[in-house]
Amino acid sequence: MGEGFVSQVEPPAGVDWGSAPGHWWVVRSGEVLLHEDGTLPFGPIPVGAHEEPIILGVLGGAPTWAVGVERGREAPPGTRFVSLFALHAEVPEERWVLGGRAVQLVEWARTHRFCGRCSAATEPAPGERGKRCPSCGLVAYPRLAPAVITLVERGDEILLANGRSFGAPMYSCLAGFVEPGETLEQAVHREVAEEVGVRLSAVRYFASQPWPFPNSLMIGFLATWEGGDIVLDESEIVDAGWYRADALPLIPPGMSIARRLIDDWLARQGCSTQA
Repeated sequence: MGEGFVSQVEPPAGVDWGSAPGHWWVVRSGEVLLHEDGTLPFGPIPVGAHEEPIILGVLGGAPTWAVGVERGREAPPGTRFVSLFALHAEVPEERWVLGGRAVQLVEWARTHRFCGRCSAATEPAPGERGKRCPSCGLVAYPRLAPAVITLVERGDEILLANGRSFGAPMYSCLAGFVEPGETLEQAVHREVAEEVGVRLSAVRYFASQPWPFPNSLMIGFLATWEGGDIVLDESEIVDAGWYRADALPLIPPGMSIARRLIDDWLARQGCSTQA
């Protein structure tokens, strides 16, 4: 990660989070606190702590923290709370990823205060990012939900779909969560078959992206259409179709790996990417 960020699971020796200077990700639900100029609060904790701060690591030589505040907390003068979606347009990619990490870890800490096996209060696991139960010894780690997202190609066309969860007439790559016991490639075949009914060949890895909505890891793939007509799973998909580079519908914004998959395909078609 840029800016010299080094991940850590325990504060540097001798650092007191309550008074030491550092970068602060103040999390209110899925929002983070920024100064009006778009910079992070720096210094001692900028607002009253609602929860125990979490060390993220060291950024530019200074400790970097995440701390949760209650949902109704107002932003101090000169600052504002910004959603993770809006944050992407205001900060470099590396900062946006770090903000997503902060939101996810605050939520994880909130939901793992007690052991899921025996209900005893948990405590930090020394030397690792975990919550340990002092009663039964169970250690809970931050959970990521792996999801595959696939751009299916057929000649000079790609398969894009409008999902029921989108809330807008936007078309994207097909995606879904990996099930227990599946490989990533098996999940690609299953999800595409379930959602639009087509068969694939030549499934190949593209890239991955942390996706903090709320705690996913998106693993991108490219695949080639092998056969089958589009048959929608209408519980999940509103519409789907094959699209050429010169007739694309509304596609996802640049923050998503879906857009990276589509832009990569456009570049291979010799076309410029969309704004």
